Amino acid sequence: MSDTDELEDSSAPLIEHLAELRTRLIHSLIAFIVGMAICFTVWNPIFNFLTQPLCQAREAMGDDCGLIMIKLQEGFFVAVSISLLGGLFLSFPYISYQMWRFVAPGLYRTERGAFLPFLIASPFMFLLGAAFAFYVVTPMAFDFFLGFQQPGTLTGDAEVGRTVAGIAFQGSAQEYLKLTIKFIVAFGICFQLPVLLTLMGQAGLVSAVGLGAVRKYAVVGILVLAAVVTPPDVITQIILFVVVYGLYEISIFLVRRVERRRDARLRAEGYFDDEDEAADTPDTKE
Repeated sequence: MSDTDELEDSSAPLIEHLAELRTRLIHSLIAFIVGMAICFTVWNPIFNFLTQPLCQAREAMGDDCGLIMIKLQEGFFVAVSISLLGGLFLSFPYISYQMWRFVAPGLYRTERGAFLPFLIASPFMFLLGAAFAFYVVTPMAFDFFLGFQQPGTLTGDAEVGRTVAGIAFQGSAQEYLKLTIKFIVAFGICFQLPVLLTLMGQAGLVSAVGLGAVRKYAVVGILVLAAVVTPPDVITQIILFVVVYGLYEISIFLVRRVERRRDARLRAEGYFDDEDEAADTPDTKE
């Protein structure tokens, strides 16, 4: 076979993979557009649901729950933002399925069995983090922010009529939605930490010993993350730190389990024995 024939044979699978990738991306895009269109028709009930933490906080203070539109087009962009988030939420299972259909043919049977649980755990952990942000973090954050309101009061001589300026919340609907989505997305991504580290441990990119060795650096990184993601509320920052650090410790436990299962499988297949493992283990007495 000539060099030209070899190049043509090698380019054929690449073209097939690119065509397959294009098909999967088109299907995913169509699913996202359909989900976005569905959410656009019901954006108002979704917005009412997302404003529940704010309404509950304002009702506890005896205030009415109301948001305003600062710009004329703000209501439209609120509907679009909700449609984008809702479309991604509705289409994510189908998009994950398309990703799996594209990746699965190139994996061995054992690799498929190892990768599929992570594909299922990822959306579950994101929903868990989003629920934690919506039902726990946002009510505390809104209570903190609304605590800076003050009523206008009359001071001094009543005839002079000196008053203290009141500070009242008149929130923008678009700004409120941005803040709420920020919380939901940020906590959903943070809750992906066990899935990501366990998958990296499955691939041999990280180890439980290595994760434990950099624990102090992880603490600093989590503190920085808590300061950036959450509002300037110490209680909320502490909650995020405790949750994410707990997820980090759970990740170390899961990576250790993955390593034990992998070592047991390799030992059963005869790739290494106990003597080789003992020889590779450093002597702790030195």
